[in-house]
Parts: sequence; structure tokens; C-alpha cells
Amino acid sequence: MLLFRQGDVMGSVAEFDKAIELDSRQKACRSLAKGLSLYYLDRFEEGAEQFRLDVAQNPNDTEESIWCFLCEAQLYGVEEARNRFLEASLLLTVGRDSRPVMRQVYSMFKDGGNPQELVDTFSSSRDGEYFYASLYAGLYHEALGEKEAAKKFIVAACQSSYGQRSDDYMASLAKVHCICRHWSLTQA
Repeated sequence: MLLFRQGDVMGSVAEFDKAIELDSRQKACRSLAKGLSLYYLDRFEEGAEQFRLDVAQNPNDTEESIWCFLCEAQLYGVEEARNRFLEASLLLTVGRDSRPVMRQVYSMFKDGGNPQELVDTFSSSRDGEYFYASLYAGLYHEALGEKEAAKKFIVAACQSSYGQRSDDYMASLAKVHCICRHWSLTQA
């Protein structure tokens, strides 16, 4: 996980694989983090498999379903990913996330929605909620192939005070996203 935070995505997958080789229980323990690394290496099929494993282990956290959608959108397109997303939700009974922002993010990915409205809803909320709304608005645009809109929102997430000061893994992910896409954090 430290290698990922430092931007060494390939190294992080190698270390996750070593950990799993040493102890197969690590596959379930670290599947979200490994899946995120796989996403940034464009290994979408493996990433989707990791996220599905994590949803089976942890059905009350919606992020794994969203990241599975993001991987499958790259593989099959948004509509087919949404069809698969609905199947995953029904088969794995994803629970209700305790975070209001993530409940709305989940709904946007599952049913479609307006990323700008999501960000607007949380623009005056707790800083972490604005960060997550911006990050996932950007990821939603990326799934739709709207690169400039994706960049706008993800850079905004990085520039938020939460994105700049938080030790949250997802704050690191937003920065790694920008590094992988060769986006400057000083431009909106």
C-alpha cells in the first residue's frame, strides 16, 4: 500500500502478489487496495475480479462495487458495466453505506446521474464529503470517456484541503490518478 501511495503502482501489485503467495488469506484482506492498483495498470479484468471478491467479503462498503463498475466500463462499456453492476448488487446484496456521500455516489454509478449535482450537494458539507464527491464525479466522467471533465473534478479533489492534508488512502489515490494520467495538480 505504501508503494501505491508513492506512485509505484506496478511495485504495489508485485508486493500484494508476494503477500498472497506467503499467506492466501491476504487475497481477501487486501483485495480493495490490490484492485485499485490493477485498475491503474489497466488490468481491468483482474481488478474487477478483486473488487467482486471484496464485495463478497465486505458487502457494507459500496466502493468495491463502484470500482468493479469502473473496471468493467473499461472492458465492456458503461451500459454493460451498469447491467453487471445491477447483477452484482442483487447477487452480493451490497449493504447500505453509512456515509451519505457514498450512498449518493453508489446511486449515481448504479442508476446514472449528474456528477455536478453530486459535487454541488456536498460543496458545503464536511471537507471529506466534498473530496469524495469530487473524486467520484471525476471517475464517473472518466468511465464515460469525458477526460477533461474527469480531470477537472479529480484535480479539485486533490486541491481540496482534505485531499491535501488527509492520510486517507483515497486522497493518495486521487494524487496517483493524476500522476498516472500525467495531470498537473496546479491546473484545474
